[in-house]
Amino acid sequence: KDQIINSIKYLPTNIIKSYFIKKSSAETEAFREKTGFIRGVSTADEGNELLSGANINWVRESLPAPFMADGRVNEKYTEFKEKCLRYAQHGIKVMGITPLPNEYLNHGIDMRTPEGEQKLREVSRFIMEDVRDIVGGLQIANELGMPRFMIPYNMDECIRFLGIQMEEMYPLRGEVVIGYNSAGPQVDLHLGMKPYYKYCDYVGMDMYLGCFFSLPGFAWMFDIMVRYLWAFTGKPILMQEFGYIGGGKPKTKKEKMQILNSYGFKDEKDAQKDIMKFVDALPPHFRNHVKFVCGDNVQVTKDFMFAGDMTNHLYKELPRITVIPGMPHTPEGQAKFFTNVIDRLYKLPFMCGTIIYCYSDFHYCGYCGQTDCPTETLWGLVDTDRKPKPSYYAVKEAYGKIIEKQKAKNQK
Repeated sequence: KDQIINSIKYLPTNIIKSYFIKKSSAETEAFREKTGFIRGVSTADEGNELLSGANINWVRESLPAPFMADGRVNEKYTEFKEKCLRYAQHGIKVMGITPLPNEYLNHGIDMRTPEGEQKLREVSRFIMEDVRDIVGGLQIANELGMPRFMIPYNMDECIRFLGIQMEEMYPLRGEVVIGYNSAGPQVDLHLGMKPYYKYCDYVGMDMYLGCFFSLPGFAWMFDIMVRYLWAFTGKPILMQEFGYIGGGKPKTKKEKMQILNSYGFKDEKDAQKDIMKFVDALPPHFRNHVKFVCGDNVQVTKDFMFAGDMTNHLYKELPRITVIPGMPHTPEGQAKFFTNVIDRLYKLPFMCGTIIYCYSDFHYCGYCGQTDCPTETLWGLVDTDRKPKPSYYAVKEAYGKIIEKQKAKNQK
């Protein structure tokens, strides 16, 4: 409800405003001068020659909580630091994603208490001082506004969670750039973050048009959404995540019924009558994800399973209208997407970079666990055997053109 109200109030006005204000700022120009236009990808292979071969110079990786609840150093945090050093040997900078609220809670830090807030401040300072010489940037948490990433905080708490960390990190950051990101326009999040813009080197947005929900997308909508965010925040804008699914097709009604029947239900209405029994019949990975997000709330579970994009996971499909016209969900359509979108984003002077999701296809879906679910398995520039797909070569060419343009500009 808050998203809808604030979107109506602020989205159209700022889109219109973006056409009547300057397209850049001294801050944006200084960012591009400092880092260049970020040419990034999410979750890659360390030192893989294919990375630099595609003109990629940034990799986005998760930064685990430094300490366990009992005070011991988290081994995964140590591994992250070692990974950063190996990337650096190949001239690749790391954009580290700091922990979500749930991870900090699991490690004994609850920002909602005075003691927890103090611990969060201390850990934030520790992280920045500890990694500022081995990372290029930090993204504070991820898509706080999406339920699975917010849990168990509400939006106001998430805004405070972000703000506390940025307050502490900003004065210590040195050459590191810091910011936060949103899933799509997320006006309520950006509105709440206004007091903290002074601690942001950039503001990020994630967009997956034509990939989720039963909705079409259009490439020009990337321009519109980042224009809104520029007009609304006045900060350099980073396309923190964007990509396009390289496979998947619609399922017939008969095929969908067969899937429901395999779980012991005759149709969707039957499944919703006893939604908890239906969830318990799902594969373990899928079941655990639904329960993590929805808990024991029956209505929330019904909506989550049948009123959003989780139906794509359930039926292991991409609906017929879930596509950008002219860019089918094929390896070739995926390549065409990157050729188009990277170029159009680079041409916007307030953009400071793009980070592709993601480097490699996956063997199974991270949300439902099914190997034949296209929604979270076919995003990669390379396949599961690390063989380049058409999208790899499209990105190589698009980022190569950016390098040449930057060289030409510097020569002038």
